[in-house]
Amino acid sequence: QGQEKLRCNPKKENGTHLVLCELGNPMKAGARITVDMELSVSGLEDMGDAITFHLQLRSKNSPSPTNASVTVTVPVEAEAELELRGNSLPATTVLPTSWHWVEGSRRLEDHGIKVEHVYQLHNKGPSTVSRVTLRLAIPHQLGDHVLLYLLELGTEGGMNCSQHPALNHAQV
Repeated sequence: QGQEKLRCNPKKENGTHLVLCELGNPMKAGARITVDMELSVSGLEDMGDAITFHLQLRSKNSPSPTNASVTVTVPVEAEAELELRGNSLPATTVLPTSWHWVEGSRRLEDHGIKVEHVYQLHNKGPSTVSRVTLRLAIPHQLGDHVLLYLLELGTEGGMNCSQHPALNHAQV
């Protein structure tokens, strides 16, 4: 007839998380009840592509002819919006016309003007992310000519980086 909020109690038994809800006490014979449940489950990042719920209706009446149960499998989809931000310091670089690259030199200034590129990957949610791969393609050569001398690569925040073979090849 009307709608009521159920009082449910979470509990853990034998490594299984249970939620017990009292539907009616006493309940009249032949009564029909529809229950809509909304479950909020956290920590699903490593659960795979689905989570399974086992639902069972138990009666405290004796004798109870059936304890009906059903298994519901719900697909898990993580959703996150990633944003890549980048800038260069300085934003604009102009090489003097008289400047020439000095082959074999170990002095930084003989390899050009220092430009630092900074990239930030932001997770705007709502889910967390892991195992993200970011590949940056930086044109460092044009034919036999060096465009950018790649000096070093650094990361922050517990990320791993694989080094480019052209990284600081003259050991400046």
